[in-house]
Amino acid sequence: MINKKLDKLKNIIKEKQKIAVAFSAGVDSTFLLKVCRDELGDNVVAITVNAPMQPRNEIEDARKLVKSLEVKHIEINLGYSRFQEIMDNPPNRCYLCKKQIFTTIIEKAESIGIEYIADGSNMDDLGDYRPGMKALKELEVISPLLDAELTKDDIRNLSRGMGLPTWDKPALSCLATRIPYGNKITMEKLETIEKAENYLKLLGFKQFRVRHHGDIARIEISMDEMCRFLDLEIFKKVTKGIKKMGFKHVTLDLEGYNRGSMNWVVEKEEY
Repeated sequence: MINKKLDKLKNIIKEKQKIAVAFSAGVDSTFLLKVCRDELGDNVVAITVNAPMQPRNEIEDARKLVKSLEVKHIEINLGYSRFQEIMDNPPNRCYLCKKQIFTTIIEKAESIGIEYIADGSNMDDLGDYRPGMKALKELEVISPLLDAELTKDDIRNLSRGMGLPTWDKPALSCLATRIPYGNKITMEKLETIEKAENYLKLLGFKQFRVRHHGDIARIEISMDEMCRFLDLEIFKKVTKGIKKMGFKHVTLDLEGYNRGSMNWVVEKEEY
């Protein structure tokens, strides 16, 4: 079944002839870029948008991965001022953000003669509150992984078989998702979150989030890593380290890492 899905993906890609891949260096976009490169050769380009909500280390990863795949890479820098409407953090923040980012990608792709812009959405993305997907439809961005009915597990398994270093990379999301809807997004908050998460990464943790609740940091950690996190010495290190970054209180969410945990307060309606 997984090979049939891969064949379907290859056919979808070959039909387009030229594709610009919105590249974030995550599991999905890396896999998509690899298959596009294999099927289209030099007729694929990776476009990465460097925005305030993106972790700096992911931009570095994007540069390294594109170089290893031998794909032309275009990086677009968008500053804080381009996202003022988004920084108020309304429930349709993701919609507004995707609209801004993909409009920019489309304009760049069209300027170099590429009609089709592809993103890495897959079947698993249908199960959460994702207003950004409506923006992709409006802009006619194609989602080859979704059209080929590939799940996240499919993509990880195929990536591993292809030798891609991202096959077991933790799930990514923009830093703005750590801040509750209605709470203003600022550069200071984004930088604080990024520093806190980089600290947890240095301690060896893989799948986690640091949610920003004013002066409280709420840490979500995967259940697989919970036992190690509960070690008293780790507790002390995490508390001391994250307080240095500006939080007054550091808490652990006993439900563990929960993708989209900020979305429970939002009615799942169309925007």
